[in-house]
Amino acid sequence: MSTSILDTGIKVVRNVSGFTVGRGSLDQLPQFVDARRAVAGEDAKVVYLVDGYFRERPDIVQRLQARATDIVRFVDVVDEPTTDGIDSITEDIRRAVGGMPATIVGFGGGTTMDTAKAVANLLTNNGNAADYQGWDLVKVPGVHKIAVPTISGTGAEATRTCVMTNTKTGLKLGMNSDYTVYDQMVLDPDLTATVPRNQYFYTGMDAYIHCIEALAGSYRNAVGDAYSRETVNLCRQVFLADDMMHADARERLMVASYLGGCAIATSYVGIVHPFSAGLSVVLGLHHCVANCIALNALEEFYPAEHAEFRTMLEKQQVELPSGVCSGLSDERFARLVASTVVHVKPLTNALGPDFRDVLTDDRVVDIFRRM
Repeated sequence: MSTSILDTGIKVVRNVSGFTVGRGSLDQLPQFVDARRAVAGEDAKVVYLVDGYFRERPDIVQRLQARATDIVRFVDVVDEPTTDGIDSITEDIRRAVGGMPATIVGFGGGTTMDTAKAVANLLTNNGNAADYQGWDLVKVPGVHKIAVPTISGTGAEATRTCVMTNTKTGLKLGMNSDYTVYDQMVLDPDLTATVPRNQYFYTGMDAYIHCIEALAGSYRNAVGDAYSRETVNLCRQVFLADDMMHADARERLMVASYLGGCAIATSYVGIVHPFSAGLSVVLGLHHCVANCIALNALEEFYPAEHAEFRTMLEKQQVELPSGVCSGLSDERFARLVASTVVHVKPLTNALGPDFRDVLTDDRVVDIFRRM
């Protein structure tokens, strides 16, 4: 008996309910914010969590049109989010607002947007960030939130998760919940014009990798496949072109980032992301560059995609770090293994429930040695 194209994958999906897209669309953000004040009360405060990069760009921050009574907090993005860091920001916001904000605006890259999502959930749910690492543990809808990505690729503006490293256990896991999804977003490709070239590539590759993993997995359906195929198509238009940072390319990549986030909301990632998580947890590498390093060492699992990735890398003349696992101790390799194989759902999606028969400790270490 044939299987329906809709029988697998995640079939109950919440998407961002409203957005504006196009060059200069940041100027429409105040309209979204004003609409929320009309609901919460004219005196309600708005929280702006802003990527620390924009401390040096007061011209951009002024375009947010925050009131003097609003809270504008810059998020340190040197390190990726941790559970303790999220808890600290949440408590600061709770004290500063004195109640519930009208909305929270996440303005920045994946780290900042994930931070805003986590804080929004914790303001309405008891406990700490670590209590909600897992699937569907958040029971109460979070504060209304608006995403404004300033770099393209992570899909954080669209996904149902916000990823953080547990300070005590060292595990990197998400707060996976329909309540984590943004309510609105502003997609303005003008905001990505000043992103450093290598970072632009690494982050854009996150969208590509999300979708090649989803398409190669077993837990997927026709809706997610459509998102994934168009994301890969747009990434090819960007990274196989002469100039990946041309204005038209930046538009395409911003759309690809959003669609890629929608794709993994209906399916799972695969082998690359668990290895990337190991690199982030143990070696402190940022997610997107860690993804690229991991894919570069996983040719045996994604041969065609690996070849295309290498072509994109060379076409854009981007430097990829190498030797990041050189000279590591046995103890650190053991931590890398543990931080990788803990990601059961994506590895099962890629390799089946017996994935440890394929990814033995020795094989995982051998793969890391190639990075």
